[in-house]
Amino acid sequence: MLRKLLFLGVFAGTSASIPIVYQSNPQMLDGLFKPAADSRPATEPQPALNLAAVPDKPAAPLPLGRKVVVNADARGHFSSAFKVNGRQVDGMIDTGATLVAINTSTARRVGISLSPSDFIHEVNTANGSIKAAVVTVDRLQIGKISVDNIQAVVLDDRALQTNLIGMSFLQRLQKYQVENGALLLVQ
Repeated sequence: MLRKLLFLGVFAGTSASIPIVYQSNPQMLDGLFKPAADSRPATEPQPALNLAAVPDKPAAPLPLGRKVVVNADARGHFSSAFKVNGRQVDGMIDTGATLVAINTSTARRVGISLSPSDFIHEVNTANGSIKAAVVTVDRLQIGKISVDNIQAVVLDDRALQTNLIGMSFLQRLQKYQVENGALLLVQ
């Protein structure tokens, strides 16, 4: 019985570590899953993405016409500088967030005026349930990509330390995809 529990524990620990290993070095695991006989060249060469060292402050996204590439930081998050209502704001792209979420300090800085009575909506966050105000951001811009009239929520500074660019922005793009440790946004 003890042997079975030990085996199950090793199996569970190994299974839980696979996503972490893959996120830190996707090329290592890709080689394991490709058949050895499949040595055909790619039909179309893919441009190499420069995964330089991550700076302390979020870097500006790399504009590519109406495309933007945001490189992952050391933690694997897509943090960058954005413009909200024309003001520069640091934040993180979060596909798990339904809406763009900004804290009250950012809201004041970008010209969104709120009173305590505006915080009437209950939202569930990773830190539990909290009151929020629903607002419309006039313009959110990442590099050359710009989207107008985006629904967002404003949360207390203590509940939201990092501004989140959620699905209310991403779903208005032509596409977004993660490739080689970078997030490609296309409008």
